[in-house]
Amino acid sequence: MNDLDTIISSAQSAFAAASTPAELENAKAQFLGKSGQLTELMKGMAALSVEEKKTRGAAINVAKQAVESALTARRQALADAELDKQLKAEALDVSLPGRQRGQGGLHPIALAWDRIEQIFGSMGFDVADGPEIENDWFNFTALNNPPNHPARSMQDTFYVDMNDEEGQPYCLRTHTSPMQIRFATAHAKKYANRLQAPAEGGRSSFPEIRVIAPGRTYRVDSDATHSPMFHQFEGLWLGENVSFKDLKVTFLNFCKTFFEDDGLVMRFRPSYFPFTEPSAEIDIQFSKGPLAGRWLEVAGSGQVHPTVVRNMGLDPEKIIGFAFGSGIDRLAMLRYGVNDLRLFFEGDVRFLSQFR
Repeated sequence: MNDLDTIISSAQSAFAAASTPAELENAKAQFLGKSGQLTELMKGMAALSVEEKKTRGAAINVAKQAVESALTARRQALADAELDKQLKAEALDVSLPGRQRGQGGLHPIALAWDRIEQIFGSMGFDVADGPEIENDWFNFTALNNPPNHPARSMQDTFYVDMNDEEGQPYCLRTHTSPMQIRFATAHAKKYANRLQAPAEGGRSSFPEIRVIAPGRTYRVDSDATHSPMFHQFEGLWLGENVSFKDLKVTFLNFCKTFFEDDGLVMRFRPSYFPFTEPSAEIDIQFSKGPLAGRWLEVAGSGQVHPTVVRNMGLDPEKIIGFAFGSGIDRLAMLRYGVNDLRLFFEGDVRFLSQFR
């Protein structure tokens, strides 16, 4: 039986010397392979008697089990060593602080939007919201911009494959001015009886309309300062004794507060809009900062056109007022020093994180 003990000892030594799984499989073949030492001993049993086969076979099986046990143990040792090596290579320093989730924040357009609502809210203005898909009446005709009017070319827009009751296609609104019509019409209906019945002293009293309408608008335009979708807010103040002086004071106070510049000055330039008469562009000049001393156009404005007042269901002989409109995106660019409008819509976290 010395030959079997020698084979077991040789196998254990060969397996222990194997430093990789491949070397271990080569060592296995020397003892358990088709031409391995134990396999050859099994083949030689054919020449033995029945009694000798029983004794010799049992001894060879014991030796085979010992060799396989040594092989299994070495396989596990190599696997454990490889795992330990991998764990050391991927070790984490648990003494370091964990990686926390980054804190989110409002988009710069949302910040400007909220600021606009807060400022005008402090001056007694309501906030109106309405549909972004408008019919022709509210988006154009009611604003003194009837079909085939040349001024429509200034607001080329996106149309929807669906017509209103007049056979005109619906469109993505080109401005938030339709909300002026919607809000004022609802206001006029609400106070219809009050307007018809004279108040004390024989004169009716009209409850003033003060409203801003911020929201998304759409036009076929795209470059560094224009986007097919942009944000705008409209303002409307109607009453029995509302003048351009009120417009100037209101918008000047808004600009000074929005830009935090008490030295800011403002001017009107004559212009044309179909829904106001007279009409004016509003320019401002900062007293500080990199843009100080430059005149910058920030809004359009004017006295509400009598036709528009009439389309609201009001009497233009009694009710007068002004309207204005400005781009929220443009105001945000000026406030935050952004020189490319497209940065607001690209979703670059490096840019947006500056406003957290």
